[in-house]
Order: sequence, then C-alpha cells, then structure tokens
Amino acid sequence: MRRRTTLALPLVLALAATAFAGPNDPELAIGTKGPGFELMGTDGKKHALPEFLSKTKATAVVFTCNTCPYSKAYEPVLLEIAAQYAKQPVSFVLINSNSAEVQPLDSFDEMVKLAKEKKYPFVYLHDETQAIATAYGAQRTPHVFLLDAEGVCRYRGRIDDNAKRDEVQTHDLTTAIDALLAGKEITTAETKAFGCTIKWRKAS
Repeated sequence: MRRRTTLALPLVLALAATAFAGPNDPELAIGTKGPGFELMGTDGKKHALPEFLSKTKATAVVFTCNTCPYSKAYEPVLLEIAAQYAKQPVSFVLINSNSAEVQPLDSFDEMVKLAKEKKYPFVYLHDETQAIATAYGAQRTPHVFLLDAEGVCRYRGRIDDNAKRDEVQTHDLTTAIDALLAGKEITTAETKAFGCTIKWRKAS
C-alpha cells in the first residue's frame, strides 16, 4: 500500500514509478478520474491533461511506443480515427512510457523523428519516469483509456479486437467514443488490451 504524502503530485508519481513501476499495477478503474500529467511532447512543448479536457468531450489517452509491432500496426488505425473525429470534440494523446535503456529506439529523439515522419496530428508525449504508465496501470502497447470531459475513465482496453485489419469484428474504441459523444452508456466499457508489454526500467 502506498503511503499518503504531502509532496506535489508530479514528485509523488515520479517516486512511485521508481519504486513500484511494473506490470502489476492495477488498471485505472472505470468511473475513476484519470491521473493528471505534464509531459514533454515531440513538438517541444509540455502538455498537461487539463488542456485536452477543457476543449473536448472525449480524450483518448493511448499508451504506445515506436517499436512494438502492435503499436506499428495500430499507428495507421489511430491516424484514421483521429482524422475521422477531427471536426468533433475528441482529443487523442499518445504516451510512450518505454524505457530507452531497455529499448533505445524508444528514446525521446526517436519519438521526435517518428512524429515528424508520420506527421502526427496528435501529441506524442514522453513518460520518461514511467510515472504516468504506473498511475494509469498501463500494461501493453497500445493500451487505451478514454476519458470524458470531467476526466473520468469511461472505457479502457484495446483499440479494436484484431491487429489484422481484415479480421476486425468489433471497433471498441470508436464505439465507445460515439456513445460518449451521444451521451449514451458505453455498453462494453472494459476490454483486454493486447500487444507488447511496456518495457520497464531495470531495477538498480
């Protein structure tokens, strides 16, 4: 059990990540507010969660990376989804929490290269301390947490049910976004994320 502290939230999260980061952290519960963050983006600016919540009805926080085959397979899917909702109050926030010590091609410099090459229309943030992955209980890449305008988690899990595009049966993320925008209940609020495990820093 983590002790309560009066330290500022970013420092608390950083310390928690150092001591506890790993695959055993529980996923953010449906109906729970998404933890705040302030992370450096590939655009050279720091971005905080409130800037997205303040202007949209739905914010998809997607833990992903440069290197995972599943993340690569879903990259064009996320680009398509972002284009689909470009004129609607929906934000997409991509976060890379992989340790560059474990996977050098997931370094911030490599993130910048990828974002420029693919012309990302969404922010791509670097969770260097892995504090935010820990706070959300992210386990895989990709792993999605869909937040409403108040920052409450309404859907979590996979983007859809198959990385092979011709075998997809359920479009879980877009179905959840559509329901949220329409003010309707999300009938399937939880799915199991699949993909590569987040590359956690090696214990010192």
